[in-house]
Amino acid sequence: MNNPEKIKNVVKEKYGSIAKAADDKSSREPVSCCGSEDITDYSVFSDDYSKLDGYVAEADLGLGCGLPTEYAGIKKGDTIVDLGSGAGNDVFIARQLVGEEGKVIGLDFTGEMIEKANSNNAKLGYTNVEFKFGEIETMPIENNSVDVVISNCVLNLVPGKKKAFSEIYRILKPGGHFCVSDIVIKGEMSNELKKSAELYAGCVSGAIDQEEYSNIITETGFEKVEIKKSKVIELPDDILSEYLTGNGIKSYKENVEGIYSITVVGYKKN
Repeated sequence: MNNPEKIKNVVKEKYGSIAKAADDKSSREPVSCCGSEDITDYSVFSDDYSKLDGYVAEADLGLGCGLPTEYAGIKKGDTIVDLGSGAGNDVFIARQLVGEEGKVIGLDFTGEMIEKANSNNAKLGYTNVEFKFGEIETMPIENNSVDVVISNCVLNLVPGKKKAFSEIYRILKPGGHFCVSDIVIKGEMSNELKKSAELYAGCVSGAIDQEEYSNIITETGFEKVEIKKSKVIELPDDILSEYLTGNGIKSYKENVEGIYSITVVGYKKN
């Protein structure tokens, strides 16, 4: 899975199938962080949105690993961009925070998700919400135009993470900031684990070491970088055995200290 285009195709296909399944509730299978519906009991990844103002059940496909809006410091009138916006879950929460005066843009590269999000928004009637088709590494968004960038369990799916954070920096206004929830690891994953396409789309083998993740952010130029929340994600043996050999599981346990869901913030220089 070192080929960026192959990775994108795997993720796009997985998310497209999830969007379609969401419209057929009679056949919808349980999903988890980042859409690995093969992992059927994985609520440890996602946090409960249902009590937040602006929550829309049809937009919540259970694909997150945190609550980025909780620590994003979103204010009335802000312009927000949600990266990997899916069916619009975080977008509609953010819309409640920015009010009529603000604007929220959801960016996604899966056509089925954009269609689902637009359908949800049509029912809500928000005129200051927009869903754009595009990739995080080359965002169709103007320089210095955004107050806050949010994202929920998506950046670890992006092959070019340095480019992704560079793009976040570019679109933020001076003094603007990001708040993203994501999956990172501590330790070293085996090549066998990294090569698993299913676990890539399920957020695991696309994750990088937490220290490397933090270094990418600071090297991009962000200041006041802080991890606001961190929780351990446990991968049961029966899940690992679906993707790894016995030696692969042994290597994983010896070399990976842990998989974590983190919520991190960082500020662009004034």
